[in-house]
Amino acid sequence: MTILNAHADDARLAIAAAEAGADVVRAMYGGPLARFEKDAGDFATAADVDAEKAIIDVLRTARPDDAVTGEESGRTGADDARRRWLVDPLCGTLNYAVRNMLVAVNVALRSGRDTLAAASADPFNGEVFWTDGERAYVRAEGEDRVLEPSAASNLVDVNLDPPFPNAPRFQPARLLADPGFIGRFRPRVVSTTLAVAWVAAGRRAAYVTDGHLDDSVHFTAGIALCEAAGCVVTDLDGKPVHSGTGGLLVAADDATHGALLELIRHQA
Repeated sequence: MTILNAHADDARLAIAAAEAGADVVRAMYGGPLARFEKDAGDFATAADVDAEKAIIDVLRTARPDDAVTGEESGRTGADDARRRWLVDPLCGTLNYAVRNMLVAVNVALRSGRDTLAAASADPFNGEVFWTDGERAYVRAEGEDRVLEPSAASNLVDVNLDPPFPNAPRFQPARLLADPGFIGRFRPRVVSTTLAVAWVAAGRRAAYVTDGHLDDSVHFTAGIALCEAAGCVVTDLDGKPVHSGTGGLLVAADDATHGALLELIRHQA
């Protein structure tokens, strides 16, 4: 792997950390898993906790002065640290708990408003989608390939997981039932942010979700991948992400983004 920009070491570290988490997720798949209840019926499993520990061990060994925010362990490190790693050790826990392999392991490095490096690993397909902040790649079997978005599939993933802060103005289930959506696109609902990386890779035409995503452990890596790959990335009003309404609309090209943005506005 050749990374030449200023964040070469950060990108390598993001990949190594995501791979460490993916190793744990893969090893624990299918076995008995303790569950730890969270809010609103959500839960974590022992695989979430152990994968997060493996990721943080990699990060702490290499970058002891960086701060870390983990989905399960929360914020650690200095509050005023300039650099903070965001860790989602198992995105798709509900899938994983019922032995569905649609999950991702997300690691991203933020400095201020910038994402310097990120990786999103697919533990069961042997792929790591990654960016050094300038370009986006997928690594498989030791080889890196530049990600190329494409809207050819017309497949659009819509996240139906709450919360929905923009309801009733925007409701994802209503978008799926819109005749304009049905006539133009083919819906998918996989319930993991692996689908965001798929937009960058040309395997999805777009991805839509509501929610507050500022410094999100779930979405930061995918957003960085899509931006580096050249996707169109905005909030639900077509504005820069984190600047207004919230939510996320990421599309492979301008035409797809424009069509979905019009359908979203039609709801209002």
